[in-house]
Amino acid sequence: MTILELKIKGMTCSSCSSHIEKDISKIEGIKKCSVNHETGIGIFNFEEEKLNKDEIISAVNNIGNYKVVTGSSDDGKNKHFDLIIIGGGSAAFSAAIKAESLGLSTLMVNGGLDFGGTCVNVGCVPSKNLIRAAETAYHANYSNFKSIKTLGAEIDFKQLIKDKKQLVTSLQQQKYMDVVSDFNNLTMLKGWAKFINKKTIIVDEKDTYTALKFIIAAGATTNIPQIDGLNEVGYLTNVSLFDLEEKPESLTILGAGYIGLEIAQAYNRLGVKIRIIEFTDRPLRNQTKDITDVLETQFRSEGIEILPNFRAFKIEKTGSDTIIHCKCPDGSTTQLIEKGHIVVATGIKPNTSKLGLGNLDLKLTERGHIVVNEKMESNIPNIYAAGDVVNTPSFVYTAALEGNVAITNAFTEENKTINYSSLPWVVFTDPQIAGAGMDEIEAEKTGIPFEVSKLDLTNVPRALAAQDTVGFIKLIRNTETDKLIGARIIAPEGGELIQQLSMAIKFGITVKELAESFYPYLTLGEGIKLAAITFGKDISKLSCCAS
Repeated sequence: MTILELKIKGMTCSSCSSHIEKDISKIEGIKKCSVNHETGIGIFNFEEEKLNKDEIISAVNNIGNYKVVTGSSDDGKNKHFDLIIIGGGSAAFSAAIKAESLGLSTLMVNGGLDFGGTCVNVGCVPSKNLIRAAETAYHANYSNFKSIKTLGAEIDFKQLIKDKKQLVTSLQQQKYMDVVSDFNNLTMLKGWAKFINKKTIIVDEKDTYTALKFIIAAGATTNIPQIDGLNEVGYLTNVSLFDLEEKPESLTILGAGYIGLEIAQAYNRLGVKIRIIEFTDRPLRNQTKDITDVLETQFRSEGIEILPNFRAFKIEKTGSDTIIHCKCPDGSTTQLIEKGHIVVATGIKPNTSKLGLGNLDLKLTERGHIVVNEKMESNIPNIYAAGDVVNTPSFVYTAALEGNVAITNAFTEENKTINYSSLPWVVFTDPQIAGAGMDEIEAEKTGIPFEVSKLDLTNVPRALAAQDTVGFIKLIRNTETDKLIGARIIAPEGGELIQQLSMAIKFGITVKELAESFYPYLTLGEGIKLAAITFGKDISKLSCCAS
C-alpha cells in the first residue's frame, strides 16, 4: 500500500472535503482517503498495482472546481523539508508566510488548539467580542448622565455565544486558512510533534520528518495551580469558559491578571455574579498601585468581589456546591461557597514539556521558556523559537513579528533583531489600561534621571463632556534629554491613545514636541498634550486649547 498526500485548492467547507472523499473512495484501488478542508490536505491510501498517483490527481481535478496544487508520495517513514514549523498560531503562520516568499518547502505541524492558535480561537477574538457585548449591556443599565434613565438590557446569552463562535470560525478561516490556501510549498499536518534529534521529529509517535531548520512556535496554555481537589472538582479556563452556552449563576476566578480581570468584568456585566481570589495584595500586581487602585475601585462599584491576599489551598464538592478553602490575609482560614463554576486564570506556561526537548541540549528558563537571543536563535544553530514558548512579551503581534524574524535570520543574511523598548500593550478592562516604555519604578531601577507627569481625566474636556472621568494619563520623561521614555494610561478607550506614545518613545520625540503639536479639541487624545504641558505648567489655570 502507498500513501499519497495532495494539496487541494478550492475547498471552502466540510461538504467539499466530504464530496472529494465520497467520489475518490469509489475508485478501485483506493483503500482509504481522508481530506481536510481546513488544511487543504488530502491523504490517500492506495494499491500501486491497481492505481498510480497521476490517476488520483486527475480524478481529484475532475471533481467540481477542486485542483491539486502539489502531490508527493510517502512511504510513511520519512519526509524532508527545508523548514518544519511546530505550532499553528500567529508566530507559526507568520513564519509560514515568510517561508513561502523565500520558496522554502515547509511543514507546519500543529497539535492542541485548531490552526490559528490562542488569539483567534480562545483568546483575543472571543474575549474582546464578549467584552464589547458586555459593555453594550452595561450601558443599557447604567448612564453617565443623571438626565438619562436607562431601560435595561435583555440578554440572549446562548445566542451571544453562538454569534461569538461564528465570528471565531469566520476569522479563523479568513485570516489563517485562506491566507495560506494557495501556497505551493506548505504542507499542514495536525498532530503532536516531538524531537528525536536536532534534525528529526516524530508526529503522533508514528511518522518521522526531517528538516534543515526548525522553528518552535507551540504557544502556551493555562498554568494550573497545585490545589488539593481542583482536578477532581473540575474547573474552566478561557478555552472552555467561552463556549458555555448556558449563562452560569456565578463564577469564582482564581487569579487577577489581565485574563482574569477581563473575564471578570465581561461576565459580571452579562449578569453573572463574580468573585476574584488573588494571592497577591492587589489585582494586576505588575502595574503601579495608582493604576490598580482605580481599577479595583471601578470593579467593586460594579459589584465584583475581590479578595486580595487570599490563597485557595483545598477545593471540594458538597452536593451541588463547591467549597473553596482559603488562607486569609491574617493567617486564618475560611470557606467560600461557589454555586457556579471555578475559572482558573493564574497565568500561562509555555508548551515545551511534550516536545521531546530532553533529546536535545536546548536551553530553557526555569519556567520552561526557550531561551533565544534578539534574532530568535536558540543555542542550537538550526533551531529557532517564537511566540509564547519564548521569554518575550506575550502578545499576538509580538509573536507574528518574531516568527517573521526567525525565518528571515534562519534563511537569509539580513540579521534582523527585535527591540521591545517601545512596545505598546493594552488590558481590555473598562477603563482600559495601556502602556509603552518604562513606568517610574522601572525608570528608577535603570538610574535614568526622570520626571513624572500625571493628569487626571477630570482635566480633559472630552472626558468631562462624556461624563466619564475615571482614570488618568501618566507620562515619564528623561529630564536630561526631555525625551519621552514611558507612558501609562487608565481611561475609557485608553488603548486607542497608546500607539502615538509608543511611536514617540521609539523615535525620540521630546515632551516639548508633544506639548506643541496640534490635537483636535474634545478628543481624549488632547489629554496627551495636556499631560505634556503639566510637566511645566498648572493646566487648571489655562484656557481651552491653550498651550
